[in-house]
Amino acid sequence: MKAIVISEPGKPEVLQLREVDDPQVKDDEVLIRVHATALNRADTLQRLGLYNPPPGSSPYLGLECSGTIESVGKSVVSRWKVGDQVCALLSGGGYAEKVSVPAGQIFPIPVGISLKDAAAFPEVACTVWSTVFMMGRLSAGESFLVHGGSSGIGTFAIQIAKHLGVRVFVTAGNEEKLAACKDLGADVCINYKTEDFVAKVKAETDGKGVDVILDCIGAPYLQKNLDSLNFDGRLCIIGLMGGAVAEIKLSSLLPKRLTVLGAALRPRSKENKAVVVAEVQKNVWPAIEAGKVKPVIYKYLPLSEAAEAHSLMESSNHIGKILLVT
Repeated sequence: MKAIVISEPGKPEVLQLREVDDPQVKDDEVLIRVHATALNRADTLQRLGLYNPPPGSSPYLGLECSGTIESVGKSVVSRWKVGDQVCALLSGGGYAEKVSVPAGQIFPIPVGISLKDAAAFPEVACTVWSTVFMMGRLSAGESFLVHGGSSGIGTFAIQIAKHLGVRVFVTAGNEEKLAACKDLGADVCINYKTEDFVAKVKAETDGKGVDVILDCIGAPYLQKNLDSLNFDGRLCIIGLMGGAVAEIKLSSLLPKRLTVLGAALRPRSKENKAVVVAEVQKNVWPAIEAGKVKPVIYKYLPLSEAAEAHSLMESSNHIGKILLVT
């Protein structure tokens, strides 16, 4: 099969389409012929040599895909069969013509969504649902701030939170991105380059703050995030784009009974991922099929143009997801 290979850690140009061996399919896995995959920030970190795949995972990039099942491992007793069109959460391997994946990490294609566009959902849906809802317990009537509202994670988080009766705040870096967030349902849109998001959050909540924050920035935002939370607020940290080391005032945690949560999806066990996938299919898939959550896709590129796709992601000029099509 063909796959994108990292010739050496470095700039996007190190991504090369090469002929490689087909993946080995374990007894509890299925083999998918990939139709499309989607970019995630973790892919750019892996390309730079900063984020290795979990042990036993595919060495290739790609944390989600859509496609057609080509074979099924002998111990797979689920509903999946050869010929089924599916999408899947991966530990790696999506930037290839074929990928093997544990059966518990597979979704049916949502009704009304194309096979190609379904590749935009597994990673964002599992990340947001497992952190914001399963760990952070965000619920109807509460308020929610998502940083990077125009990202793949952000555009999904806005839609599912609004669908579930939450007041949504977002930050983004320009008016075009803020307008896109507003179109998706965000209630309060904050330009982090020209506005103080802490002050804006406080002003919009009568000085209380929001109930849950989803953060991908890390260190530079840590104290600001704590200052933006309401009593019993929960901060969910899923990325460290701004840095990993910070100093905070512990006194800001105690009076408001704040909780700081950290989570990464890729290193979880396949058993844990199967639980998340089942919860997402139960709680998120109906919203997608009802048209309440739509795929937000900025650009489709052929798999051979993975380098261009990485350059686009690193420019941060996109809104939503970038897809690679085989």
